[in-house]
Amino acid sequence: MLAKLTTYTLLGIDAHPVDVEVDVAVAGIPKTTLVGLPEAVVRESLHRIERATENSGFRFCRDRIVINLAPADLPKHAASFDLPICLGLLIASGQLPCEGIERLAFVGELSLEGSMRPTRGALSMAVRAAEERPTRRLVLPRASAEEAAVVEAIDVHGVDSLAEAVAFLAGQLDIEPTVGGVARRFEQSEPDPIDFADVRGQESAKRAATIAAAGAHNLLMIGPPGSGKTMLAKRIPTVLPSLSPGEAIETTRVYSAIGRSPHHTISEAGLVGGGSVPSPGEISMAHHGVLFLDELPEFQRRTLEVLRQPLEEGNVTISRSRRSTRLPADFMLVAALNPCPCGFRNDPRRDCHCSVPQIERYMNKISGPLLDRIDIHLEVPAVPIEELSSETAGTSSADMRSQVVAARAIQTDRFAGSITRFNARMSSREVRQHARLDGEGRSLLRRAVEELGLSARAHDKIIRVARTIADLAGAEQPAAEHVAEAIGYRVLDRRMWT
Repeated sequence: MLAKLTTYTLLGIDAHPVDVEVDVAVAGIPKTTLVGLPEAVVRESLHRIERATENSGFRFCRDRIVINLAPADLPKHAASFDLPICLGLLIASGQLPCEGIERLAFVGELSLEGSMRPTRGALSMAVRAAEERPTRRLVLPRASAEEAAVVEAIDVHGVDSLAEAVAFLAGQLDIEPTVGGVARRFEQSEPDPIDFADVRGQESAKRAATIAAAGAHNLLMIGPPGSGKTMLAKRIPTVLPSLSPGEAIETTRVYSAIGRSPHHTISEAGLVGGGSVPSPGEISMAHHGVLFLDELPEFQRRTLEVLRQPLEEGNVTISRSRRSTRLPADFMLVAALNPCPCGFRNDPRRDCHCSVPQIERYMNKISGPLLDRIDIHLEVPAVPIEELSSETAGTSSADMRSQVVAARAIQTDRFAGSITRFNARMSSREVRQHARLDGEGRSLLRRAVEELGLSARAHDKIIRVARTIADLAGAEQPAAEHVAEAIGYRVLDRRMWT
């Protein structure tokens, strides 16, 4: 007897449908054959399925069995095939009726006793199920049901065991769909305990952070150890507006890691993503959020260079012999570095003993093209003791966030109907359309380009930042004062390291 069920496999963050075909023939030598490009974890599932079936009170048939996972050229690499294969065996051996099976999709890993384990990528699978056939229902482990139920277009049924899944299919157990929704998930999240008010002094740095968050501009902070660079970076997510429902779903799919900071020893694959079956790296986990890279020159230069594509395009492509996988990576980069190897150059309180060649080698670890893609270069000096001991609270995250939200609302209206969402992502044509400079502003920018030797990309970056500064001020177009402030945020273009 032949049974056919639907399940899903993950490639990157996208779920792809897989047909699980199980054929049981009484004639012939008993043997189980699994085909369809299964990787080791899927081939091993037969042992789990056998014990889970027996321990759940069913009979594991020992006839001639062929299990086909189609399409055959798609890699299958997850233990989530356990449940559909096991149910297919029960149907094909006559132990379970198959009425209505075509309207259901099944996902789940089994333990040896027959209980269900959480499924990785449940939300992506629910999204794909809704796109394919809105009337389809998804059966998966109860521990993953709430995540999948964020997609409201389908019914999600959570089960705790193989026995529950069988009883549900046989009509002996009624399992109500799991209540989900994006708003409900967000209501359960806890507020962030950190606040910009905790940072004493550094009001100019908070101003730059507000501008960066308002326009989604990449930010690089340069300052000695202990000046507060890390404190500032970790608080930037607290001033970002709430995600839209679509952004929330997309971000949840890749695990939003707002504020997560990779160590400088991270590999290229760890940062960008990779593996024989491509999986997301840190930059994809920061999608719609903030990626913080501390001690930027300590990262391998090759690792940093792979950031150039996602910083420009908002995604990263990982190519393998069989196929290419595109992963979302639309993040705001926040990076920090010391001004020299010892960190105390230009610090009035401590002496720097770094030589000019040492400083040059240190700074040259960051390429010019990468620096060009960072909109704001900010100097963060050490905070005077008077400000550190002051009882006066500084600007809070709530105050900064209100400014950011207002500026983002202006950009939403400006880019209505366009794929562009923020000033930092404006194309060259949109820069000319939405950020026209007056005569004084153009003259000021021209002098800066000539004196600092700025590239065409840096030229446009300044205009984009000026556009955001104007939005924060409620100005119709960037004025000379906005351009001047934006030029001031190009520290590494105007600073002499020799």
